[in-house]
Amino acid sequence: MQTFDFDSLELLVQHHQFRELKAAFNTMQEVDIAAFLNELNHEGRVYAFLALDKDTASDVFAELPVDLQQEIITSITDQELSIIIEDLAVDDAVDMLGEMPSNVVTRVLKNARPETRAEINQFLKYPDNSAGSVMTAEFTSLHTTMTVKDAIAHIRANGEDRETIYSCYVIDKSHKLLGVVSVKDLLLAKDDAIVGDLMDTSVISVTTVEDQEEAARLLAKYDLLALPVVDKENRLVGIITIDDAIDVLNQETTEDMQIMAATKPSEEPYLKTSVMELAKNRIVWLMVLMISDMVSGGILGTFEDALTALPVLITFIPMLTDTGGNAGSQSSTLVIRGLALKEINIKDFFPVLSKEIGVAMLCGFVLSLFNFIRIVIVYPGNYLLAATVGGAMFCTVLMAKSIGGVLPIIATRFNMDPALMASPLITTIVDAGSLLIYLNIAKMCLTL
Repeated sequence: MQTFDFDSLELLVQHHQFRELKAAFNTMQEVDIAAFLNELNHEGRVYAFLALDKDTASDVFAELPVDLQQEIITSITDQELSIIIEDLAVDDAVDMLGEMPSNVVTRVLKNARPETRAEINQFLKYPDNSAGSVMTAEFTSLHTTMTVKDAIAHIRANGEDRETIYSCYVIDKSHKLLGVVSVKDLLLAKDDAIVGDLMDTSVISVTTVEDQEEAARLLAKYDLLALPVVDKENRLVGIITIDDAIDVLNQETTEDMQIMAATKPSEEPYLKTSVMELAKNRIVWLMVLMISDMVSGGILGTFEDALTALPVLITFIPMLTDTGGNAGSQSSTLVIRGLALKEINIKDFFPVLSKEIGVAMLCGFVLSLFNFIRIVIVYPGNYLLAATVGGAMFCTVLMAKSIGGVLPIIATRFNMDPALMASPLITTIVDAGSLLIYLNIAKMCLTL
């Protein structure tokens, strides 16, 4: 893996060695240059950015976080800004403007060509997290009547400004999507062959209002480099490329992880999020879980006499509740992942429940047998105590895995994010359930 000495580059910036800095940037990838700019102070960042070639500047700009993009926009001239906006892919421009204050957006749009401004405004109208909001309009389109020779000439003339040229989309005069043909097929065909005869009419596509995560899944499922996006009349309006799909999946995975950790999702990087914002994102769930845990305290209070009569029962409570929480989390995590990958759907409620019951019975039997033997060894002659704890363990695991397996599906049925039914919430529910099971079994078996 190629690495760069950022310290040496920073010295070039400090000593204003413009030519040497420019030469160094020409050997680097855009993402590495963006990482370097992120390390500099404001003055150095602007100076280094201005050292970039105009063709490279827009690609580096697209890799920067939004706050640094805004910083650079406010520090460069209108002419320099116009060059960046015109070279920037429309989807990248839309992502940037969606996060910036209105005065910055106004300046950016003012310095864009009317055609670019109209295109950006159109994209900004699509719902958040929809396919239309992440697509790009820089695609290669062909017509059915074109010969291969004409098609290749068209790609050569227009391909430089396109996001990708590997897949070319065939449209009619009304821009309706008819088929797709690869550059490989065009290069291997005869010059006088007709595009309409070469195209594949079985095109996988999405509409502008479909969820961006579904679009990313289709790209992954069918191993596509790009996915066409059409409007309600099947007119081709853009494409989603594989790099955009990766960004979407990263965003969705991050959001699910944050929800599963019982915190409100945030789009800001951790180190750039204020302490107040982090606390605000977490306090609501902490409060909900704390109040829910009071149920467990109420259960313990109800069985206070039994616990007083046989205090040794208390020592097994943490083991039972923690094992139940872990068992439930295992099931919920796997089911949530299955729902995310479309391996499981709402109709699989009973098959999932049946499978989790089977797993729970096997796991519960092993764990309860282990605890029975352990307690008999530690507390010789206390077979009823061993049977109580072993039976409670079996029932707790059975209950936890069943709940952990079906709650995410129930959440999906009611259009809720299944990630809500992850570790913290499952653990809280299972804690209360395991206490009820354990203390009721103890009351019956030990006649407390």
